[in-house]
Amino acid sequence: MGGKCPHRSVKKRRYSHKTARRTKFLVKGDDAVYEELHCMVGENKSLPVDEDLPGMGQYYCLHCDRYFANVAVRDEHFKTKRHRKRMKLMMGPAPHTQLDADLAAGMGMPDNGPKLMST
Repeated sequence: MGGKCPHRSVKKRRYSHKTARRTKFLVKGDDAVYEELHCMVGENKSLPVDEDLPGMGQYYCLHCDRYFANVAVRDEHFKTKRHRKRMKLMMGPAPHTQLDADLAAGMGMPDNGPKLMST
């Protein structure tokens, strides 16, 4: 009659979902990463040392906006599907910005037509 609770795994899934939701808001938006990537194309400067970040802030993926603990983990990340999709997204056309969303909603600058002669 006894046995394990059939909903035992649901609780574990709920916790992982919460952490995924929390980290979603800590990542920069696509438009911010795109602009940062295209303004730093020619530059290749070293990253500042930061003790609070993983790997002292030295192992960073610019496309995904993530820091890694060491070179091996970062290189493994470069082979993942998520990174490749993100690279493809960043190399394509510019992602939508807040200005695009405002204009689509009709909240942009008003278009009153051509200016008529005043009398």
